Amino acid sequence: MHEMSLCEGILRVIEEEAEAQSYHRVKTVWLEVGALAGVEVEALRFGFDVVMKDSIAKGARLAIIEVPGQAWCMLCMKTVAIAQRFDPCPECGGFQLQVTGGEEMRIKELEVE
Repeated sequence: MHEMSLCEGILRVIEEEAEAQSYHRVKTVWLEVGALAGVEVEALRFGFDVVMKDSIAKGARLAIIEVPGQAWCMLCMKTVAIAQRFDPCPECGGFQLQVTGGEEMRIKELEVE
């Protein structure tokens, strides 16, 4: 379950920012997760609660903002929405797609005290 190691990375970022910005408690973490990022959201929620248990983010709420997948179709020359890699273009049915969005996972915002 790589979501646990992702949560450990989130905690490292939170702790580094807490030191740099002098906050002592995190109440909410807004996390952008792309549809193509390969992250299981429910496993991420579980891992978040476990990893944050003995930290400044203990009891923090995890708010996930889902980012849709996007690709550039080289045949019809349009930006299109895709649900998963290797889907055909919803406009022309072609498979020459270059992924342009939805692969990211990043902390969007923190609510802190």
